Amino acid sequence: MSQKNLCTPLEEREIKELHLGDIVYLSGEVYTARDKAHRRIAEYESRGKEKEIPIKKSSVIYHCGPLVQTSKDKGWEIIAAGPTTSGRMDEAAPYIIEKLRIHAIIGKGGMGILTREAMRKYGCVYFSMTGGAAVFAAARIKAVKAVYWKDLGIAEAVWHLLVEDFGPLIVSIDTSGNSLYNEIEKEARKTVGE
Repeated sequence: MSQKNLCTPLEEREIKELHLGDIVYLSGEVYTARDKAHRRIAEYESRGKEKEIPIKKSSVIYHCGPLVQTSKDKGWEIIAAGPTTSGRMDEAAPYIIEKLRIHAIIGKGGMGILTREAMRKYGCVYFSMTGGAAVFAAARIKAVKAVYWKDLGIAEAVWHLLVEDFGPLIVSIDTSGNSLYNEIEKEARKTVGE
């Protein structure tokens, strides 16, 4: 295990060098996307409306519905930005990883076998973010670059964020599809079986 400071856009070489348990601090651009945004991305991709998808190819997606406020002086300000349970996005995630060539997903709770297979096939990692640290995470968000699809609702909209030293993030699924969650489960079963 090691600690790494990475900047977006993430290079394929960088993410392939990450191992389960590595700690990452991320700087650069990140996009939030939850259930409704994932469904819309998949719908737009399937209908040939790729140009209307605000998330750039090879980006980092954060499973998050931020709590925001707006002011005349600062514009949009993120107050809290804790991770959403990623398993909720499992249905659309493999398709989105393939079509947008997503390089990393940030969330909590891990992702299913089909998503892990897409991560392996297309070169994507999963970073776990600590749940319950929403205010701490928001402090690492330096600016809101844009907000898209507000019609989905503020929490479900796609927020284009600029982050600095965002983390600590734990590599929980690597580009080989290995899962830290599976490793922990195996160890727990050994302990229970003893």
